[in-house]
Amino acid sequence: MPAKKTTHISIIIPVYNEEDMIHDCHAAVKDIISSIKNIEFSFVFVNDGSTDGTADILNDLKQKNKHVRVITLSRNFGKEAAVTAGLDNIDSDAAVILDADLQDPPSLIPDMIKTWQDEKADVVYGQRLSRAGETFFKKFSSASFYKVMDSLSGRVSMPANCGDFRLLNRRSIEAVRQLRESHRYMKGLFCWIGYKQVALPYHREPRLKGRSKWDYIALWNLSFEGITSFSIIPLRMATLLGFFISLFAILFGSYIIFKTLMFGSDVPGYPSLMAMVTFLSGIQLVCIGLLGEYIGRIFNETKKRPLYFIQDIDD
Repeated sequence: MPAKKTTHISIIIPVYNEEDMIHDCHAAVKDIISSIKNIEFSFVFVNDGSTDGTADILNDLKQKNKHVRVITLSRNFGKEAAVTAGLDNIDSDAAVILDADLQDPPSLIPDMIKTWQDEKADVVYGQRLSRAGETFFKKFSSASFYKVMDSLSGRVSMPANCGDFRLLNRRSIEAVRQLRESHRYMKGLFCWIGYKQVALPYHREPRLKGRSKWDYIALWNLSFEGITSFSIIPLRMATLLGFFISLFAILFGSYIIFKTLMFGSDVPGYPSLMAMVTFLSGIQLVCIGLLGEYIGRIFNETKKRPLYFIQDIDD
């Protein structure tokens, strides 16, 4: 009777200037997975062009742990590309994506594996019940974004308060590998592939060390990336807005013509005219900017550039 094949799971950890957290992250995850039997684990750290001591720490870690792999990108391509590089360069039965800051608890990994195995889930994702250590504005803006995203995403259901922390089985990994668009919103891509996806609720912890790389500008850019990557509804809204403004202009123009013919013309009206011109000009600039965003994405997609370049892979 042939021996049962050992299940292999890769833990993908994208890092960018995380020298303060790498050892803590590795130790925390190693402590959790050491109690899981009959499964072989490997760490896949993706160094996304770090400029601090991250590379040296990863090399030292690899020398001490034979189950650590390090993928070094040629420069900083962003977290979405780093996660993609990790998924592209593994040959595992499943993968767990985890941030190095430990805000997403590694203690949830055994539950993810159990759900994957018991419920035959293709994707098991963590869903935040709370977000410790974050400001009220960040929590409010995040909740607002998820509501907007869910209403605009159409057929793709995107659950709220979910990050990249998740387990994907082999066919989900293969599906995500086929999605090669340049403008990547990974949380949306994970949902877009479909299959059976199960949520695991948890409470998110505050960051232990270092500073988050996601400031408000970066979060705004990511939010806009997600909306424009998965919906053309903003363009339709611009069209509808233009239609209603044009209808209003026609009705208002008819009123002016009727008033002039019946009662004559008076000179006053300059303030209201300027207010109307300024309002319409603002609407036009917003719509042109929106069109520019979509055209820019088309332009970048037509280049068909690689999503990343690998400088080195240490197996």
